[in-house]
Amino acid sequence: MNVLAICAHPDDAEIWCGGTLAKYALRGDKVTIAISTNGEVGSPTLPKEEIAEIRRKEAQEAADIIGAELIWMGYPDEFLFDREETRLTFIDVMRQAQADVVLTHYPQDLYNPDHTITGQIANDVAIMTTVPNIVTNHPPIAKIPVVYFIETLAGLNFHPEEYVDITDTIEIKQKMLAKHESQVGDWLKDQYGSNAAEMVEIISRFRGIQSGVRYAEGFIRAKAYPRNITGSLLP
Repeated sequence: MNVLAICAHPDDAEIWCGGTLAKYALRGDKVTIAISTNGEVGSPTLPKEEIAEIRRKEAQEAADIIGAELIWMGYPDEFLFDREETRLTFIDVMRQAQADVVLTHYPQDLYNPDHTITGQIANDVAIMTTVPNIVTNHPPIAKIPVVYFIETLAGLNFHPEEYVDITDTIEIKQKMLAKHESQVGDWLKDQYGSNAAEMVEIISRFRGIQSGVRYAEGFIRAKAYPRNITGSLLP
């Protein structure tokens, strides 16, 4: 199966679905991580171009841990908008990844507009990925991908409907997150007084308590015709 995580910023995939992505990879699925913005505002001291390049390198190193492909979409951080060109890029990314499953932000994630817009566009364009008259760099895929929404920051206003047991991949998730040193050790602490590694541990443990395992990640599947399914495509 081909799995695509489309997230707003470098480190979002690792924080909210890194354990699940690791499980997909370990069982032999092809995993792609696409980042919609370049993370260029994510430093209290470094200029945009420098921090963007650092974050791209960190994202690649994190993806390499599970053998995932990285797609860097490169939109300006904090200024992602839903327009025709952006939608075509999202469609093309899904086609490039040959996505069967898409993991993306919950559209009601009000922490950051890039999260909201990324999730909304990814869900909106999924149905367009098979349409021949919508032309992008890659050809249409055969089947509309199934979309799953990932956690919001701190789990606010998010009530999972499905869970993935990540007890056996929590350490991989933490190693992936640790590659984002510019954020874990600098930006998030500077802006929010937040310890990202601690947050990952607490939320994963809380979702584990909810679902009867040690550590878990929570998801909500987008239920929409004609891409609804029986069962689950989560690992």
